[in-house]
Amino acid sequence: MSMTRISLSLAAAGLMSASLAQAGEVEVLHWWTSGGEAKAAAELKATMQKKGHSWKDFAVAGGGGDSAMTVLKSRVVSGNAPAAAQIKGPSIQEWAREGVLANMDDVAKAEKWDELLPKAIADGLKYKGNYVAAPVNVHRVNWLWANPEAFKKAGAKLPTTWDEFFVAAEALKKAGIIPVAHGGQNWQDFTTFESVALGVGGADFYKKALVQLDGGTLKSPTMLKVLDTFKKVKGYTDKNAPGRDWNRPPRWSSRARPACS
Repeated sequence: MSMTRISLSLAAAGLMSASLAQAGEVEVLHWWTSGGEAKAAAELKATMQKKGHSWKDFAVAGGGGDSAMTVLKSRVVSGNAPAAAQIKGPSIQEWAREGVLANMDDVAKAEKWDELLPKAIADGLKYKGNYVAAPVNVHRVNWLWANPEAFKKAGAKLPTTWDEFFVAAEALKKAGIIPVAHGGQNWQDFTTFESVALGVGGADFYKKALVQLDGGTLKSPTMLKVLDTFKKVKGYTDKNAPGRDWNRPPRWSSRARPACS
């Protein structure tokens, strides 16, 4: 199962179609505020400016976007919605059901989105068959980045299963290396938990437990194994992990460089 998710989509709010009919200012609400993200947002801004429009930046810090979504809800309820907003995943359809997203079929047809985008991605940008969001960035969330030099120093091999992961983590720990770089924000924890659930239980278990919310599956021995595995993974992070933002790496000495993140 490919855990593909739309991590950044600019979904046009109701006023977008009118504001882009002629050159003008377009207010964009987003949470791309870390170094690399800000550079990406700047590229989008430059592209818009080349077409004669001006980008009014409304950035709301927060890697998971929770704060930005709270602000967006407040703006929409007050009748002061931005022209465009960063929205991800199923939230696109939720906003579309509220009737606040513009139909983008003309743009999609002109740029051949149906031909260029994988169906799973295209479907996520549509509501009742119509495009209501533009694809800006797509990535998988269940990546594990590893430091080969750290593994070599510890005499450990890169893991391909959770059992191998814990063997390697112990070796790394004994070598004075922090096994896992991780923060303790809710969205970071749950993203890791989802990956553990998929890795331990498999695709069918994941769908039943976390998509269908099947009671029997949620109380099953497999779920207990998932929870035990997740707790064990957390045990290999550093003591300062709780509450740390995703783009703030742990402070380390030359002897305590993290091996995975």
